[in-house]
Amino acid sequence: MANDANGACVVIGAGDATGAAIARAFAREGMTACVARRPRHTDALEALAQSIRDDGGKAIAMPTDARDEAAMIALFDRIEAEVAPIEAAIFNIGANVNFAVAETTAQVYRKVWEMGAFAGFLTGREAAKRMIPRGRGTIIFTGATASLRGGAGYCAFAGAKHALRALAQSMARELGPKNIHVAHVIIDGAIDTEFIRGLTPDIDAKRADDAVLVPDAIAQNYLWLHRQPRSAWTHELDLRPWKEKF
Repeated sequence: MANDANGACVVIGAGDATGAAIARAFAREGMTACVARRPRHTDALEALAQSIRDDGGKAIAMPTDARDEAAMIALFDRIEAEVAPIEAAIFNIGANVNFAVAETTAQVYRKVWEMGAFAGFLTGREAAKRMIPRGRGTIIFTGATASLRGGAGYCAFAGAKHALRALAQSMARELGPKNIHVAHVIIDGAIDTEFIRGLTPDIDAKRADDAVLVPDAIAQNYLWLHRQPRSAWTHELDLRPWKEKF
């Protein structure tokens, strides 16, 4: 096994906004950020890893389809063998789609479940297999408003996010006594991303008024969860701008 004293943080779903911010936050702590998303995003993933290295951190781009069991096993094996012990595993795949229920095909529902729930199970299982023998580690799952309530047109997304939340609860009850911190973070509001900026004409005003979630602020909460003393662990944390309705 590789022996980097600061360990590795694997981010599954290291996109351009929240996932990238999480990877940067953990890299600034001295950990090696192992960033993963689907192979078709390899160029963007390499750019993210390079930007972290340019800032003085350690990062490795590891393109992986998180729905592929063999690929996920190989990813975790590689990190443990070549990089460092995995101290934190972050599952951050979104899978947000909007279809009326009558127009939601079996293929769409299954794909969203694979991305938002099954891939989370693979991430959690593979992280747990490495952390249990060491008796330490942090596993964090990114949820959404849909983790708590299914909105009209979001039957597939809500189903996946509800399943992910239940997985996190089950794992926390099983792994907490083994000194492994499992947390579920509900992102209850719009995040300042390129996609949201394209949909929100007044995004600049919202950003200036702290009325939209900022990826770097989200990332600081993930880092805080990882640092928490075990005498006061948080399992579920909900994040929203101060102007967002409950």
